[in-house]
Amino acid sequence: MKRSRPLVVVIGLLVAGLVMLSWTQTWFTVHLDHTAAVVKTVDADGATVVPQYTAVAIASLALFLAMTIAGRVVRVVLAVVQVLLGVAVVVSGVTALSDPVAAAQSAIGSVAGVSDVGAVRRVVTGVDVSLWPVVGIIGGVLAALLGVAVLFLQRSWPGPSRKYGDAATPGSATAAGVAGGPASGADAVRRPVVRDAVVDWDDLSAGVDPTAGDAAAGQPDTLDTVGSTERRPTGGASDNEEHREQH
Repeated sequence: MKRSRPLVVVIGLLVAGLVMLSWTQTWFTVHLDHTAAVVKTVDADGATVVPQYTAVAIASLALFLAMTIAGRVVRVVLAVVQVLLGVAVVVSGVTALSDPVAAAQSAIGSVAGVSDVGAVRRVVTGVDVSLWPVVGIIGGVLAALLGVAVLFLQRSWPGPSRKYGDAATPGSATAAGVAGGPASGADAVRRPVVRDAVVDWDDLSAGVDPTAGDAAAGQPDTLDTVGSTERRPTGGASDNEEHREQH
């Protein structure tokens, strides 16, 4: 069950592709009265008969791709939306198939020079129906059933990746490190204070002990850095007194 997600996603993409394929094919071949039109037949493809198929198919493609990274709650919402999309495909296909002349009205009217549905029906002598409307309807049924299947199967699917979960969690150690926040507890005591040698010499010249603050804070040692070289101060207060006497 846990491995069903890749299979469901692949099947969903195939079903959406099937609906899109039917949209690009000829659905109806309409025969016209030769006295009322300059041509004898008109081909009405899915793009003319059911223009909403393309939007539904693209939405279904995006939906199944989103399922690969979605969490449980979002997957339920996407599954419900998928059922609705499948129902929309079926309803559109059945409506067009039940009245081919009305569905192909725009294609017939552009050739016969009429726009009223009644006038369009008068110039039509016959309609040949291809298999592609049925293919589109089958695709809609499969899409709806697949949405229902996702509602039950998604419970066993793993959640989204938590690779960056710790870094995004407020108050976590990783987040504190990234934000540059102050450390707390024993880590703050054990961490050495990195000092700047130039500032320390300026403090000494002014008669200020630069290590006095560290001693008051309970720091056991401090480190001075000059460039990339660490230097540990030695001599304590006596060196500071000698330095002031020399000045």
